[in-house]
Amino acid sequence: METIKAYLERKHREIGLLNGCLSSPRHVPCPRTVDEVIRTKFQLTAALRAEHALQDWKATETSWSATASPTSGPFTFSYDYQRADLKVNGPSFYEREPGCSSETIYTASGMAAISALLFAATRIVAGADILVLPGSYGETLELIERFVPDLRLVTLSLPLSLAGAGAPRILLLDSCVSAGAFEAALRCDGSGLDLLIFDTTCFAGRSGRIRRVLRWARRSGIPVVMVRSHTKLDSLGAEYGRLGSAVFVRWSEEGAPTNGAMPERLAAETRDAVRLLGGAALPAHFPPFVGTADYWALTKRRVAAILRNGRHAARLFSRELASLAAELHFTHGLYVTLRSRRPLDEASARQAADAMSRDLGRDGFPIRHAGSFGFDFAATEWFHNATTDEYSVRVAVPDLPTELWNDLAAAVAEWWRTHEQAGGDR
Repeated sequence: METIKAYLERKHREIGLLNGCLSSPRHVPCPRTVDEVIRTKFQLTAALRAEHALQDWKATETSWSATASPTSGPFTFSYDYQRADLKVNGPSFYEREPGCSSETIYTASGMAAISALLFAATRIVAGADILVLPGSYGETLELIERFVPDLRLVTLSLPLSLAGAGAPRILLLDSCVSAGAFEAALRCDGSGLDLLIFDTTCFAGRSGRIRRVLRWARRSGIPVVMVRSHTKLDSLGAEYGRLGSAVFVRWSEEGAPTNGAMPERLAAETRDAVRLLGGAALPAHFPPFVGTADYWALTKRRVAAILRNGRHAARLFSRELASLAAELHFTHGLYVTLRSRRPLDEASARQAADAMSRDLGRDGFPIRHAGSFGFDFAATEWFHNATTDEYSVRVAVPDLPTELWNDLAAAVAEWWRTHEQAGGDR
């Protein structure tokens, strides 16, 4: 259990890390409230972005100045017109796994990364079946169905089997699926797969689950590409800027199965897709505070607090909202979803999320209607399960002191139960 005092001291360290990246750090006293924490962190990240623009004014889209040397903290960049050939040197957002090497291509968002990768895959693994777990990210499935017709979307069902014959097989393993589906995938024999696309967005960069997946893939010599949105968990909850990546993993351990030339070919095609689709990353969106020992220690404590709060929320909602809980056990543990007795669509689910945040915010709770997760405040938004086509309300668990989160979770349960009993007059 983390006390308010310990929480504020930890947040002061996070604020100090951000503040220390300014060329002229400000005097920032230890915050006294959660609202002060939130406000200060977002103000400091805004100041960092503004300072980056002022200092790197020569680093334009056309790279016209030979003296431009764009940087962002530990990251250095080189590029020509429109960043089509963007090269990035800097720390990895992942913990390096023994026995493998990797190449990273950065993009303007997580969706830009997976879009370029899927377009590239059609040139390497033509006519493939792309296997997805139930509950995979809806926009990724929509992308495949509407714009990548050369890949045949196959939604798996429990009990899982990855075996098959005929067409090449790609497994899309998404970190936003249920814990049961994720674990079932790692119990399967993956030796028949031609490629693993692993969306790590909902896992911390040094999550043990990422290591488990890589070790599972390495045992069978499956080529792996990890795709990620860095907007979620990689900027201390302050959404520094839109940034995504695709990491092409090569097994290099002596005696391990080989994955051949697939990663190199796929990386080359992906790089071309990023160039032709205009999806290159912006140097200004690389958080300048990442990579240090303090950054990793603070990120670890943030994510641990969110996961701890998430476990409490799952137990509470299971007990208090048994018939109204849509999914309480996502493999990432970062949010839960609540259903209504009346069918919801996108508009009504959004309205419910907004009303709940507004009402509980008036009661003094740190909760916002916001379409992301990993914040220092609870975030509510509509949620669409692309597998069942059902809408619900997502409650993203925040990094808050234990007692405050317990009170807020109880208030969410009471609000949802009361409004359901009242017939949903929101």
